[in-house]
Amino acid sequence: MQQLSIFDMDKTITRAATFGPFLAYAVPRHRPWRVIFVPLMLITSLGFALRLISRGQLKELNLALMLGRRIPADQLTRIARGFAGFTLARNSLAEALARIEQERAQGRRVVLATASYAFYVREIANLLGVKDVIATQTTKLEDVVSPRINGENCYGAAKLRMVQSWMAQKGLDRAQSHIRFFSDHVSDAPCLIWADEGFATNAHAPLRALAAKNGWAILDWA
Repeated sequence: MQQLSIFDMDKTITRAATFGPFLAYAVPRHRPWRVIFVPLMLITSLGFALRLISRGQLKELNLALMLGRRIPADQLTRIARGFAGFTLARNSLAEALARIEQERAQGRRVVLATASYAFYVREIANLLGVKDVIATQTTKLEDVVSPRINGENCYGAAKLRMVQSWMAQKGLDRAQSHIRFFSDHVSDAPCLIWADEGFATNAHAPLRALAAKNGWAILDWA
C-alpha cells in the first residue's frame, strides 16, 4: 500500500500567497525598470474580477508584465532559488513544516500540489526535501521561459486531474494507495473529497463548513 500525503502550498504551508511576493522579489533582481507596469496589474485584476479572463490567463499576463515574455531560464532559476530561501525564512508556517516531517517520518511519500508556478515551487520543495511536485507549468523555448501555461492551471478540478495523471505516470494504483490531502481553500474540494483523509488547514469559512459536513480534520497552523 502506497502512503501519500499531498499538500497544497499557498496558505497551507505558507502564511500568505506566493505569486505576488515572487514578482516583488524577482523584478528588482531581473528587470527593475518593469516596475512601471505595476499599474497595469490593476487592469488585469479587474479583468479577472469581471470574468473577462481566466485565473490562468491572469497569471500569464502578470508574469509577462513584470518579467517579460521571454525570460532567460538560467536567470529565472537563480531568482527562484533565492525566492525559495526567502519564502521558507519569512513566509512559512512552522507547524506545517513540522507536519511534513511527521508525515515523512511515518514512511509516507510527501507531495506538493499547487497552482503556483512550478519553477519556484520546485526550489521550495528542494529545500524541504520533497521530491514530488505537481504545479502549474510554464512553456520553455530553448533557453528561455515563456509565461504561457503549458497544460492546465493546477487549480480546482484541474488539480485533481493533474494529481491523477501524476499517479499514472509514477505507476501508482489509486486502489492500492492511501491518500491524505491538506489544503486551506474550498477550491481543493475535488481533491479533498477524492482523498482517503482530508485536512482543512488554516481554512477559510467555506472550507470549514465543508470540512464539518464531510468529517475532515480542521488544523489551525496560522
